[in-house]
Amino acid sequence: QVQLVESGGGLVQPGGSLRLSCATSGTIFSGNVMGWYRQAPGKRRELVADITSGSFTNYADSVKGRFTISSNNAKTTVYLQMNSLKPEDTAVYYCNLRQWGMEYWGKGTLVTVSS
Repeated sequence: QVQLVESGGGLVQPGGSLRLSCATSGTIFSGNVMGWYRQAPGKRRELVADITSGSFTNYADSVKGRFTISSNNAKTTVYLQMNSLKPEDTAVYYCNLRQWGMEYWGKGTLVTVSS
């Protein structure tokens, strides 16, 4: 059974930085895609960034140039470095894994950007 556990959320001032981590357990296959999604209050969940096992990355326009997604060599942990945070980045951030037609989600970590 694949499980995803996020960490690193918290309260940060506008302009600050946070680094989120997502650790996986269970069987992780090559050819997967791991990503970060977020859901703000009253809004739909949206893609923030994702990364393939070949390290190709994709970002939402709203975070390009500010956020960086990366993974460890074993492709079992994914990170999201978030810089120049804005109040509109406030949301619950979820880790996502897609492999072999299956999709898995973490429980989420709250990021609050406020002065």
